[in-house]
Amino acid sequence: MIDGDFSDSDSAPDDIESLLGAEGPFARELPNFAPREAQQTMARAVQQAIGDRDTLIAEAGTGTGKTYAYLVPALLSGERVIISTGTKALQDQLYFRDLPKVRSVLGAKLKTALLKGRANYLCLYRLDQTVREGATFERAQAAQLATIRAWSARTRRGDRMELAEVPEESPLWPRVTSTPENCLGVECPFFDDCHVVKARREALEADVVVVNHHLLFADLALKQEGFGEILPGAAAFILDEAHQIPELAGQFFSQSISARQLTELAQDALTECSGITGAIGLLLEPVEALQDAVRRLRLAIDALPQRGAFEQLEDRAGVSEALHDLRELLATLSELLASQAERSRGFSNLHERALLFTERLDRIVEGPGDRDVRWYEHYPRGFVLYATPLDLAAPMRGLRERTQAAWIHTSATLSVAGNFDHFARQLGLDEPRTLSLDSPFDYARQALCYLPPALPDPNARDYTDKVIEAVLPVLHASHGRAFLLFTSHRALRRAAELLRDVVPWPLFVQGTAPRPRLLEEFRASGHGVLLGAASFWEGVDVVGEALSVVVIDKLPFAAPDDPVLMARLAALEQSGINPFMGWQVPTAVIALKQGAGRLIRDVHDRGVLVLCDPRLTSKGYGRLFLASLPPMPRTRELADVQAFFGSEAAVAVDSGERDFPDRDSFEP
Repeated sequence: MIDGDFSDSDSAPDDIESLLGAEGPFARELPNFAPREAQQTMARAVQQAIGDRDTLIAEAGTGTGKTYAYLVPALLSGERVIISTGTKALQDQLYFRDLPKVRSVLGAKLKTALLKGRANYLCLYRLDQTVREGATFERAQAAQLATIRAWSARTRRGDRMELAEVPEESPLWPRVTSTPENCLGVECPFFDDCHVVKARREALEADVVVVNHHLLFADLALKQEGFGEILPGAAAFILDEAHQIPELAGQFFSQSISARQLTELAQDALTECSGITGAIGLLLEPVEALQDAVRRLRLAIDALPQRGAFEQLEDRAGVSEALHDLRELLATLSELLASQAERSRGFSNLHERALLFTERLDRIVEGPGDRDVRWYEHYPRGFVLYATPLDLAAPMRGLRERTQAAWIHTSATLSVAGNFDHFARQLGLDEPRTLSLDSPFDYARQALCYLPPALPDPNARDYTDKVIEAVLPVLHASHGRAFLLFTSHRALRRAAELLRDVVPWPLFVQGTAPRPRLLEEFRASGHGVLLGAASFWEGVDVVGEALSVVVIDKLPFAAPDDPVLMARLAALEQSGINPFMGWQVPTAVIALKQGAGRLIRDVHDRGVLVLCDPRLTSKGYGRLFLASLPPMPRTRELADVQAFFGSEAAVAVDSGERDFPDRDSFEP
């Protein structure tokens, strides 16, 4: 189904149908290109939105070809366009694979640029400092440092993604990359060769700039990445994987201060004292006092839940005193750094950081009023204090109005049963154009949805045990080849315990290795079973027979310990909106669609989606979840699942028609 009023739009000089159609240059020049009506419809909608500087929400099901659907009109527009993706991996894929193909086919003489946050680029100054310090590294880190030094001599971009030999989680990366706080700017001795400066210069001169959501919102919301000078000239912002935007916008419109930031400030202050007469005598005692205050606050918070409302901190014995001491010591250090600011660029930078942190801490602790939610998080070695806007609609609306540009939001998962109100309300999108494009995949033939019968309430103590019991026969029917997606890490760990000794296939468990390696090994295994939570629900693309089952243990409602969510739900209730149906259900529906979307990634894929949560049929709101999924047959019978996989051999020969129960036959 195609919803929207774009099918009869006036054709532009470069006609979309002639370019993306069966006789067009893409079909002629790209071996695997398949013309799709939905792709052409979306391309016309994007073209129109750019021309009219309008706001568009375009939900494009998997397989629609949405990347080309926005790249073609973007490149044809003759305007400066900023394209933002959900992850750095997607950003690289777009820039290095998709964009060059479209440019080549269109013969577009355009400048393009890739821009990431500064932490992705090697800092030559900090690399030099790390080498000069002569710190004693363990053997693995010493080898990694040698690898980075060798790479630094040959890299043109300085992008960490080029150097796969050094793991992304290596503790060396923070030592050889910069932050907005510790960058020396034009006074850096390596400024002329700075990779961040070069990347920004290229972006300034480019017609199409590919960024990621983190960078885009860090700059638009906080102006902390120095990227702002190229944004005002953009005629269009295209946000791919736009379902991530509400959460990310909340992060970047927040004020926050962390134990790590304060500890690094203290450490950098001591490092800067080296070689400056009298500085260490002045700063050593207040720096050590600040570090001690951070530790004491961390210990005072330790007995509290991992995250919670700021009021819980204030009610805790010892926390108020520790917070008061921290504020006093930070203010004192700021004054002392001011007295040294003219002695070095480093001290000037440290003074600016201390002032910024003082302002943030004061704002959070003093309570900025009804518009913000104040809350905290703590970890084994640190904590973060936040003030997050209660309502994102107003700042998002203001942000878009300042740009005077087209804003195009696209993803496979933006609607709830075809309705975009929840997404639009979160971002303050007033009467946007909307477009809903179904996937071209034949879900009726390619997929089956299995709802195991007789599972207990999801809150039951033995729920995960019962889920695994129900799923094991499915895994035997599919010979592994499965993702098991969980809404909590506790359930994931329990499932791993239960499966470890009873399945004959390789088991891959989130947390035992980096995500890219787990996925690579899962694909290579051919019959693996992968257990994941959170980050495995989206952005994971396994095409072919290696993945034939996706299991989802529970409906992915947000955790009830989220203080921002609780405050927003209370505000909705006060405004007369049912918070459960108006917020929690729509958010969970979109998350479920992401998880279910891992199953069918190609026209040749076949698979079974196993939804274990009995609330899908026992609760009225279950209908919304089921109505939001692709139109695949549904069954409660294990025999249908076994028949589905039993017919795999026959599918290659015949049409694969099966006689499953009517998809609505057991809805409540």
